[in-house]
Amino acid sequence: VFVSVERYFISRSVPVLVFIGPLVCSVEETPDPISTVIKGEIPSWITGSFLRNGPGRFEFGESKFNHWFDGMALMHRFHIKDGQATYSSCFLRSDSYVQNAEKNRIVVSEFGTLATPDPCKNIFARFFSRFQIPKATDNAGVSFVKYKGDFYVSTEINFMRRIDPVSLETKEKVDWSEYIAINAATAHPHYDRDGATYNLGNSYGRNGFFYHILRVPPGNGKNDVADLSGAEILCSIPASDPRKPSYYHSFVMSENYIVFIEQPIKLDPLKFMLYRVAGKSFHKVMSWNPELETIFHVADRHTGQLIKTKYYSSAMFTLHQINAYEDNGYLIMDMCCGDDGTVIGDFTMENLQASGEELDKFFNSLCTNLPRRYVLPLDIMEDEPNDHNLINLPYTTATAVKTVTGVFLSHEDLYNDDLLQYGGLEFPQINYTYYNARPYRYFYACGFGHVFGDSLLKMDLEGKKLKVWRHAGLFPSEPVFVPAPDAKDEDDGVVMSVVITPRESSFLLVLDAKTFTELGRAEVPVDIPYGTHGLFNEMS
Repeated sequence: VFVSVERYFISRSVPVLVFIGPLVCSVEETPDPISTVIKGEIPSWITGSFLRNGPGRFEFGESKFNHWFDGMALMHRFHIKDGQATYSSCFLRSDSYVQNAEKNRIVVSEFGTLATPDPCKNIFARFFSRFQIPKATDNAGVSFVKYKGDFYVSTEINFMRRIDPVSLETKEKVDWSEYIAINAATAHPHYDRDGATYNLGNSYGRNGFFYHILRVPPGNGKNDVADLSGAEILCSIPASDPRKPSYYHSFVMSENYIVFIEQPIKLDPLKFMLYRVAGKSFHKVMSWNPELETIFHVADRHTGQLIKTKYYSSAMFTLHQINAYEDNGYLIMDMCCGDDGTVIGDFTMENLQASGEELDKFFNSLCTNLPRRYVLPLDIMEDEPNDHNLINLPYTTATAVKTVTGVFLSHEDLYNDDLLQYGGLEFPQINYTYYNARPYRYFYACGFGHVFGDSLLKMDLEGKKLKVWRHAGLFPSEPVFVPAPDAKDEDDGVVMSVVITPRESSFLLVLDAKTFTELGRAEVPVDIPYGTHGLFNEMS
C-alpha cells in the first residue's frame, strides 16, 4: 500500500511510468523461422521449443478492439538447439480471425468488444440484429495446453484449436460440448504423472449453474485428429448462488485433491443474455462483491467425492495458483491473491495506451497481487470445539478455525516487505515436472512495478527470500522453468522469459535458475507484443 501511495503522489508532478503503447500494438506474423542474435551463452543441453500465446492484432479496418484480451491470438515459437535459437509466429486462423479479415471489420464479439452491425444493412435490420444471439468467438489467445499429448491453444470458452507445435499451423476446431456436457473450460489445466489432464468447466440450465471438475485420460500425442474421447466429469459443484455464479481462471490440484475456489467475482447471467441489447460487452456483466465469502470446495481427485466440510475465508480473488500439496492431514495451497477483483475488466486498450499522469493513475488504481498460503485441515473430528486453530504445522502461521457453519481460513503471507518495492507478483511458475503437488521450496514470477510485469522474481520459501532480475524499460513475460537433464536440486535448470521493450529488440532471456543471473539471450529483429502464457516443449 505504501509503495502505491508513494507512486500516486510522485505521478501528480512527474510521470514515472514508461509508456507501454508499443507493447499492445498490432504486429505482422513471422511464419517462416528466422535467426536470432545470441548474446552470452544459451546452454547446449536445451533442446526444444518455447511456445507462447497472446493477443497480436487489435483492429480490422476502421474497427478496433476495446480490451487487451480481445486481440487476435498470435502464437510464438522459439526453437532452441545447440545454443542457437530461431523465432517464428503465426496468427491463429480461428473462425473469428478469418471472418473479421474477410469483412475487414470486427464481426465477432469478444470479451470487451461488441461486433459492429453490418453497414450494408438498413437501419431497421441493424437495430434488430442486436436481438440476435451473437456468434461465439473461438479466439483462443490465452495459453498452450496439452491433451493426450497433442497441443492446443485455449482460452475461457468452449472452443480450442489443435496446433502443430513445429509449424504453428492451425488445425481443427474442438468443441468441448461434443465430448462432455460443459459450456466452457479454463486455459489452465493440471497434469498428473500418468499423463492425464484435469480441468474445470461449467454448465447452466434448468437445474441451475454447476462447476465441473474434468478428467481427460492420457494419450500418445500421435493422433491424426483432435481426440478428447474418454473425457469425464469427476465432480459437479452447484453454485452457491445460481443467479450469480463466480468467475474463475484456474484451480488447485494436489496428489489426492482438487479444490475449486468460488470467489466473489460474480457473473450476472441475465445481463449476459441481454448484454447485446443493452450495448454492453461481456466484462460489464462482472462485479466484485467484497461483502461475500470466498468458498473452497474440496473434492477427492480419484473418486470425485466432495468433502462435506465448508471451508471459507474473507473475500479475496485469485487468478493463478502456485502449488498445492498434502502434509500430515493438511492440504497446503499457495496462490497469488488480491483484495479487489475489479481488476479484470480494467485492461482496456484505452488504459494501456495512456501516457503520463493518466497511465500513472491507471496503475495506481490496480490491486497489488501477493502470494498467500491457505491450509485446510482434512480430518476434522465432529466433537472438535469451535473457535480454536486446527492447524498444527511448525512452518506456517496460517490458521483454520472451526465455526458453526464450517472452517474459517486465514492466510499466511508468503513474502517479506521487500516484495512490495517490486509491486507484488503474478504469473507464478514452479519446477512443475518434478515438484507439482509435492512439497517445494522455490517459485518464479513476474514483479509488477508497472501495468505489465517489469521484473522477474525468484522466491525462496525458506525465509521468503527474493532474487530479482530487473532492468529499466524491459518487460519480461511469465517465466517458465526448464529442469537440467542431470538436475539434483529443485532449482537446477534455467528460467526462460520473452522480454519485450518499447524501444529496442525484444529477446528470449535465459537465466540460471539457481543464481538467477543471465546466461544468454536471443534477440529478435521483429516486433513482438506483450503476451500471456506459454510452455516449453522438450524435443529430442
